[in-house]
Amino acid sequence: MAHDRQVHLRDGIFASCLKVTPDPSIAAVILSGGSSRRMGTPKALLKFQNETFLDRLIRVFSTVAGPIIVVVGHHATQIREGIHRSEEVQFVANPDPDRGMLTSLQCGLKAVPAAAEAVMFTPVDHPHIQSSTLQALAAHVRINRAPVTIPTYAGAHGHPVCIARPLIEELLKLPETATAADVIHRYKNTTCYVEVPDRAILIDIDDPDSYAELVATNIPPSTGHHS
Repeated sequence: MAHDRQVHLRDGIFASCLKVTPDPSIAAVILSGGSSRRMGTPKALLKFQNETFLDRLIRVFSTVAGPIIVVVGHHATQIREGIHRSEEVQFVANPDPDRGMLTSLQCGLKAVPAAAEAVMFTPVDHPHIQSSTLQALAAHVRINRAPVTIPTYAGAHGHPVCIARPLIEELLKLPETATAADVIHRYKNTTCYVEVPDRAILIDIDDPDSYAELVATNIPPSTGHHS
């Protein structure tokens, strides 16, 4: 098992494994239960490159993972009816999304099938993650079998986070006042960090200014929230 291992996308190991196919042993959870208060409209339904945020994430995650579980809370009906790929995912409702993102993650993890050996999860406000980033993470999950696999850009940690199956139970046992980081940090010495040329892993599109910059430049905006 890798100890605080930093891997670069340019490593020779990817010569033959970057192109991966959906693997039923890796599930994906997309968190879309928030109120989108700062944005003023459901972030899942914002458009980027002619797709909604959620449709785009479903498309890119489907190249490496399955099933794809979408956790909804606020605006649940509007989101279900407002995307094109609703039949490609399993929707799970957080009955009380105001309790925080951890509770949405826990709702999603409860729906992960027993056959899944790992889970990738991300908030819906990272719509511009590149498919090559997900392919790199999936390849490392299968090769290294680390408890946690995290993408980095210029050394900064981003989304999606990938966890091995044993961590699901640990996350489900956390109280509402905790965060997923409380479990992730337990494994910092055995986490596999994958350096990728994808600044989008770092950036939340969570307010009108960041969305306007994304749309105007068609690339990740220059400021955002690091994970």
